[in-house]
Amino acid sequence: MRNDYKNWLAERNYQENTQTAQLHRVKKVEEYYGDMDEHYAHGTFDEIIDSLQYSMDDERRNKANHSKIIFDGNIRKNLQSYKSAIMLYRAFLEDGGSDSKIPQSFLEDSAISTNISATEDKQQKLSLERDMQAALRRNILSLEPGLKIIDEGIERGVESGFIDITCDDGDCLVAVELKAGKADSRAIGQILGYMGDLIKEEGGRKVRGILVAHDFDQRAKSAAMAVPALSLKKYSIEFNFLPVDNQV
Repeated sequence: MRNDYKNWLAERNYQENTQTAQLHRVKKVEEYYGDMDEHYAHGTFDEIIDSLQYSMDDERRNKANHSKIIFDGNIRKNLQSYKSAIMLYRAFLEDGGSDSKIPQSFLEDSAISTNISATEDKQQKLSLERDMQAALRRNILSLEPGLKIIDEGIERGVESGFIDITCDDGDCLVAVELKAGKADSRAIGQILGYMGDLIKEEGGRKVRGILVAHDFDQRAKSAAMAVPALSLKKYSIEFNFLPVDNQV
């Protein structure tokens, strides 16, 4: 595991205890499967992820722990945490690490200046989404009364990607997806994919989704109307201005 992974987690506003837990879990997987960087380089990362799959149906059938990892406690919850941890580590490797930067030679090439601007815009949106997630995690009840976060402070890794926040309302599992700015129909497809993954992994549990954005285009609104288990919620940002006492 690379030394700059902790910095990458910190840059994405993960709490200190969450950073510690993620580092521990990646090290635990490496203890039984070998160096994750080597698996990534040799294209065997997905094989490890597959070995950590353990569904609710597997649990009902009382299947044994089929992974190489030895641990105590609930098999499904433990394997889910290890799977999410190494999926996040793979995202770190794909991102290039905490010190990844746009080379100066690219900045000097006017032919791709538009692409650079688009990349920077995307990075700004991702940064805002991370800030939104951190704020919402601190006060999840502001989104909806009765929600309880159950993902241990980290995005849950599923087949379609990463669920921003996974909750339980006492009756359903709830996938919460956050989008900075206006959400389009692609965001609907994304959260529906996450909901489907939860249904697959947590067979027997009811699943619903909440998509949060500043606004939604008409196609997104129309698509959501066809899915009773999906709700759309707008966020707003308020600024408070306070006087500064500049007298000496």
